[in-house]
Parts: sequence; C-alpha cells; structure tokens
Amino acid sequence: MKLIDILQFASDSLRGSRSRALLMILAMSIGVAAVVVLTALGEGARRYVINQFSSLGTNLVIVFPGRTETAGVGPGMLLGQIPHELSLDDAQELLRSHAIARIAPLTIGSSQISLGALNREVVVLGSTADLLEVRHMSLGQGQFLPAGDMHASASVCVLGSKIKRELFGQQNAIGAWVRLGDRRFRVVGVMASQGESMGFNTDEIVIVPVASAHLLFNTSGLFRILVEAKSRDTIAAAQRDAESIIVRRHHGEHDVTVITQDAVLATFDRILRALTLAVGGIAAISLSVAGILIMNVMLIAVSQRVKEIGLLKALGAPAVQIRNLFFAEAILLSGIGSVVGLLLGEAGVWLIGKIYPLLPVSAPWWAVVAAIGTSLGTGILFSVWPARRAARLDAVTALAGR
Repeated sequence: MKLIDILQFASDSLRGSRSRALLMILAMSIGVAAVVVLTALGEGARRYVINQFSSLGTNLVIVFPGRTETAGVGPGMLLGQIPHELSLDDAQELLRSHAIARIAPLTIGSSQISLGALNREVVVLGSTADLLEVRHMSLGQGQFLPAGDMHASASVCVLGSKIKRELFGQQNAIGAWVRLGDRRFRVVGVMASQGESMGFNTDEIVIVPVASAHLLFNTSGLFRILVEAKSRDTIAAAQRDAESIIVRRHHGEHDVTVITQDAVLATFDRILRALTLAVGGIAAISLSVAGILIMNVMLIAVSQRVKEIGLLKALGAPAVQIRNLFFAEAILLSGIGSVVGLLLGEAGVWLIGKIYPLLPVSAPWWAVVAAIGTSLGTGILFSVWPARRAARLDAVTALAGR
C-alpha cells in the first residue's frame, strides 16, 4: 500500500466518525493554542521590561543609598542606624572619574500644583540639566533646566505634556507662573509626550532644579544618582569608581549600592525567560491530556473496526502496514489540531495586543515549533498501543468479529 493510499484510508476513516475526530482535534488545538498564547504573554512581558529599562538611557549606572545585604537586613538597621544619605556633594564628586561622562542626581516627591482655580497632585522630580541626556528624554517646547551649579536653586520648572494640557489647554505655557506647594515657579519648558516609563507616567511629572526640590520638600538627600559612562567599555570602570568614591566620602562605610543597567536587564531577562518556559510547559501538559484522549478513542476504534482489520489481514496486509494506518490517522488528527490551535493561538495573541497595546506580545518561534512538534509527537506516541493491538489481531478471529 502506497503512502497516498494510507493517507486516503486514514482520512476516510476520520470522515466516517466525524464527532470523534472533531473531539480529538479540539483537544489538541486547545493545547497548542494555550502554549502559543502563554509563551507570547511571557515573551511580551520580557520585551516590555527590556524596553522600559532601555528607555532609561544607555551606558547607565545607578547609585542607590543603602547597602543591599544578602540576608535582607543590614547590621546597622538592627541597631536603629540608617545609612548615610546621598548628597549633592557626593554626586558632584563622581565627575572626578575618567570613566563617567555625566551625572543626574534625583530627588522625588509629591506636591500640589495650581494655576488660578485649577490644582492637582503631581509627582515632582528634582534634577539637573544633564537629566535630559542621561535619561534620553525629549523636550517638546521651550528649554530644559538651566545648566550650572547643581547647588543653586532656581524658581523654574518643566511640565509634563499631560500637566500642561490640564492646566493650560491649548494656550502657551512658556513663561507662565505656577505654584508648587508654597513656592512659585516659572514654566520654561514642556516635555514631549513619552507615556509610562518604569512604573510612572512621565507625562504627569513636573521637573525642577534639584536644589529647588530640596527646599520644596525640606530635605537634603538624593533618591538616586544616575551615572552615564563614557562608553560601553567603561561601564565596569564607572561602577567601580562610583562605589569607591562614595565609600571614601562616607569614611569607608559601604552604605551604597551601585548597579549597572546591563546587570539589571540580564537578571530580568533570565527570570522572564524561565517564566516563559514554565508557563509554556504548564500549557504543554494539556497536549498530554489530548494524547491520552487520542489513545483511548483509538483503542475504541480498534474494537469497532475488528472486521475491517481482519479483512485487510486476509488480503495480505502485513502487521507493519496495519500499524502505519493507525499512525497516519494519529498524524492527521495531530496535524489538523496543530494548525487549528496555531490559528487560534495567533488570534488570541492578536486580541491581547489590541487590548494591551503597550505589551509587545508575540509568540517566540521556538514555542510555535515546540507546540507543533509536541502535538505531533504526542499523537504518534499515544497511538503506538492501539496500533500494535490492531496489528496483533488474528485475521480469522477478527473476521469472526471476536
């Protein structure tokens, strides 16, 4: 019997029991679709995090106050001590490193912004003129914070695009005065719309000079120091220099944490890849369930087609050919189920992309290949027992219907 004859025989057999075939195709397609959709979600989450960190800037090193301890709690905290705050002098001293191109100290807080009768709560970010370059932010109108001594306060601010629209509408905001807390600031610029970045909406912030933020919030410490290395080759040197400079200024106390953007990205990448594999594996379990269904249904088919198998054997069909007939049936079922599941999965991915446009959902190629391969492999594997049982039937006994 030729290959085309085997496939024709298998397809005729499936058409003869349509409800049974549709049930198995549905089970297999659900498994494949689940693998595609869940791995697409995992991959989308990974790409989203990477894009968010990449938007922070390039060649970035971040200095945090406080030492990260493996045990979670530093010994100083048990004694009621708190780490030294990062100061503007600490930030200024970092520029002594030959590996560091520029820095952007950050102070963050919330305040009420008001213009006439209009007011709302906003996030206020205190920094310097270099923040625009370090964070790769885009200016829409006017100018950014004035360059110069970071210790000097100035009553100027830059509005996020949404804040500008809410307060000024279509009117020009440049040169106008707004009130933050109990202080007045002149608007010198408006940021271009950039949306969310690392958990907060950059369109809803107000940026002021870092010294002005310290006066506004009655503080002197820094939330972070963003450090831009001169090149990718000098990132490691910038990290070492930043830590050694701060430790020296803090009298030898290791009370800061210095991390690189690449290290954070690599960590998240490993975690989210493992998560994608895990959810894909969980979804693949449904393919095993579909395989068991195929085995059970085909075992029933063997008992229902005993006379048919006996006739084939009486006509001289060898055992291997009988097995091939059942294998072909399983391959057709798994193949059709894989194609239907792939279409359902891609439709699900498309729908998720429409509902959550910020999430770059896309099933990785290896997940699609693995889902189809697992589907076909599962179908063939679970058809071995029914195929062998059919091949071992005695021709005379089968023809007698026993």
